[in-house]
This record gives sequence, structure tokens and C-alpha cells, in this order.
Amino acid sequence: MLHAVSTVPRHQIAALVSRLKIMANLNIAEARLPQDGQSRIKIGRELVDIRVSVIPTLGGERVVLRLLDKGRGELGLDQVGFCQETLARFRSLIGVSHGIILLTGPTGSGKTTTLYAAINELKCEQRNIVTVEDPIEYQLPGVGQMQIKPKIGLTFANCLRHILRQDPDMIMIGEIRDVETAQIAIQASLTGHLVLSTLHTNDSASATTRLIDMGIEPYLISSSVIGVMAQRLLRVICPHCKTPYEPQRSMVSLWNENEKLSVSDAQFNRGAGCEKCLQTGYLGRTGIFELLIVDDAIKELIVKRSASHIIQKAAIERGMSTLREDGLRKALAGLTTLEEVCRVTQDSVQTNIGVDERVGS
Repeated sequence: MLHAVSTVPRHQIAALVSRLKIMANLNIAEARLPQDGQSRIKIGRELVDIRVSVIPTLGGERVVLRLLDKGRGELGLDQVGFCQETLARFRSLIGVSHGIILLTGPTGSGKTTTLYAAINELKCEQRNIVTVEDPIEYQLPGVGQMQIKPKIGLTFANCLRHILRQDPDMIMIGEIRDVETAQIAIQASLTGHLVLSTLHTNDSASATTRLIDMGIEPYLISSSVIGVMAQRLLRVICPHCKTPYEPQRSMVSLWNENEKLSVSDAQFNRGAGCEKCLQTGYLGRTGIFELLIVDDAIKELIVKRSASHIIQKAAIERGMSTLREDGLRKALAGLTTLEEVCRVTQDSVQTNIGVDERVGS
């Protein structure tokens, strides 16, 4: 994203925006409508995909670039940040022959990366896997990948109708955006297909209520959805400037509210800031996860149209770890800071942090 535009002459900004539009095959003469495009460049021996988003604003056009490093390759399930228990449960889910597994979270929370990791683990010559994506981020050998094109009527729903005639074993849908796509996904799961997809909700329990709000009958959801996993991305402490520190008292109270975790003799760390991490104290990211298994008790709550907080409470009683708990475990392991856990899970953590509040003060 372009920053500090006040220090750059306006004509230079306009020239830069024009170059970016040309690079992404956009219309350089169009400044009234939003535009999206993509390009690919080679830096050394590595390929980098660039997605370009341009929107008109009052002060001129605003450009955001999203970079995808092709050279790093796809991650495996054991590399995205799962704890051993959640990883074992997720692997058991994707090993079934039919049903829907949903990944939830906001944009940029790593859902697509997790889906690719699951596909990489499952793909083989004997398994017919087809995906419907917007856009296709990685090319997976041995997997049939379809790119939706709404301008010519090739939507998620239309792609799915034709995919079902291809006798797939597993279907990956980039995102369930409407009731029609949801209905076809449910139909596919009920006729013997494993379906993986994403949904925009804040936590795992809200996925079922979101589908009900879209117009899906609760009995269909309980019959097809076998698991929902919410996820977020946490920044990882820079290993080059990692140092022990004493967190604020209000931060430590997060632990005290959680009976599953203990803070006795806990050693917390943070990054002091260095050239490697550009003085941020963080280098890289890892995932935190909340996996809800739809068992008989959860199915009964879904059929009753129970609220999401009731479903979440029941899932926690049956052993589900929340996003906050998974984040706190990573802070205790020295991978991230309590402040980062609070920032990422602030929808479920209410804290009142004093600037000078310190442990033992």
C-alpha cells in the first residue's frame, strides 16, 4: 500500500499508479471505478505473484499490493502452526469420505493456506480432487483447479454443478458466498463427497448460525457439516532480538482467567527490535486454531437453532480449545507475546491495559 503520499509529488504518484495498472493489465484511463488485477515478477530465481487493487477516493486513487512468494512453496499441515492434539483431530476429519469441513476467519487469516496444506496431504493418483477458486493461488500437480469468471457466468455455483458430473472424491470451494453455493455444497456432501470450504465468521460456532441466516435448513447443516475450524495469524517473535520481559499485569490476567493454563514460573519473551525484523520485534507468522467437531450433541443444538455462544460453550465442555487458549499456549512457549495474542483475539478478550501497569508493581 502507498504511504506518506504527502511527501511525494502528486505527478510522481500518478505515474506510479499508471505503471502498476499497466503491470496488472488494468485500464490506465479509468480512474472512476475500482479495478483488480494481478501480475507476476521474477526476483532473482524466485517468482512473486502481485495482486493489485485500485479504488477511487476523494484525494485520488488508492492502490494496495498483495504479494505471494511462489518460491516458498506450499506448507504442510505440520508447518502451519497446529498443536499436536488439534492436528490429529483435523487429520481425522479430512480422512473421512464425505461431509463438509469449514474454515472460518477474516480475510488474510490463512484459511486458503490451510486448505492447500490439507489438499497436499490428501492428493494421490487414486483420489480425484477438484477445486473452485477465486483466484487460484498455487498450482497443484494432480489436482483439477477451476478459476471462477463471473463476467461470463462462471460462478462458484455453476462450477460446482459441472464438477459433480466429474465424479470427484474431494471438492475444495474457495468460499461459500451465497445460499446457492451452500446448497450445492451440502448436496455434494450428502451424496458421498468430501467438501472443504471457507466462510467469513469470527469463530467456529458462528458458522452454523451464518448458514442458517443464509437460508439453509438446520437439519441439512447438522447432516452435512462434520467440523468447523476458526483460525487467525499471530506474528512470531524475531529470533535475532528475542529477549525476556515482564508483561503488564492486565495481560497476565488473561492466563488467570483460563483454568486450563498455568502461569507459574512462566518466562515471557518479546523482540527488542533489530535490522532483521525492521525494528518491529516480529519476524514471520504462525496460525492459531479453534476446531469444533460436530458430534451428536452439537448436531442437536444446531437443529434447535441454538445461538452461537451456546454452541461454543457446549464445544468447550467437550474439549475444544478456543483461539485465545491456543494463542496463550504459543505465548507461553515463547513463540509470540501476550500483547499479540490480545490484538489478534480481541473480539474474545476484553482487557483494560494500563501503560505503567507491571507485574509486581
